[in-house]
Amino acid sequence: MEELIKLTENKMQKAFDFLSEEYKIMRAGKANPSILNKIKVNYYGEASPIEQVASISVSDARVLVIQPWDSSIISEIEKAIQKSDLGIAPQSDGKVIRLNFPPLSEDRRKELSKEISVFAENAKISVRNARRDALEKIKKTKKDGKLNENEVNREEKKIQNITDSYIIKIDSLKEGKTNQVMQI
Repeated sequence: MEELIKLTENKMQKAFDFLSEEYKIMRAGKANPSILNKIKVNYYGEASPIEQVASISVSDARVLVIQPWDSSIISEIEKAIQKSDLGIAPQSDGKVIRLNFPPLSEDRRKELSKEISVFAENAKISVRNARRDALEKIKKTKKDGKLNENEVNREEKKIQNITDSYIIKIDSLKEGKTNQVMQI
């Protein structure tokens, strides 16, 4: 049973980690290098993440600076950013690329807040699915005669406690991201 509980908790942690990553790449009006994580650049025929071909820094709250280690790929980085769904036009001076993040409008903040809620709800569904799978396995083990009623109740409580803790973590993460987006 301990292996089942660890497996279930691992599935729930993966759902939480995925949510956390989605929130990191979500554009919230402030310069955040992690929004470039999914963008790949053609570097000598290989699709490489930007962070592997350039240094990325935040020069002020709304400007990201990308400085390629090889200046010959500046145009490739610009193309990759333009093709992405960032919605920000890169500005290059031949040595570095700057991404200026405009402040978010009120409508865009509300839209992002809804997206944040949808991502959180999807993570909760994953957590609940992991709980359901674990509870089904516990009941199957009981039917096979390997657990008695008290052991089943104890294991179900453990699973429920883990589920509750992950739901609280997801809600907390959602609230923090919503507050970040709604700040002017």
